[in-house]
Amino acid sequence: MQKIIIALGLAAAFGGTALASEKCNVAMADWKPREALQTKLEGEGWKVRSIKTEDGCYEAYAINAEGKKVEAYFDQQTLQSVDMKIED
Repeated sequence: MQKIIIALGLAAAFGGTALASEKCNVAMADWKPREALQTKLEGEGWKVRSIKTEDGCYEAYAINAEGKKVEAYFDQQTLQSVDMKIED
């Protein structure tokens, strides 16, 4: 029981970052270029401010199609979103 409580506490403390890093485990040889992610997001109506590598994922700072600030994590191989934070 105590191990479960500790695990839940750690999950709450590290939240999205832990989730993103667990899902972004791709060998660098298999990564798509950042430009491909930027093209994909711009095609969806996003205004990309920057893309960097964080916790093994691509991390994009952008304004989404709805006009909200977004910090989003993407798998480097599939370019699929694995975690997202939207500012109000």
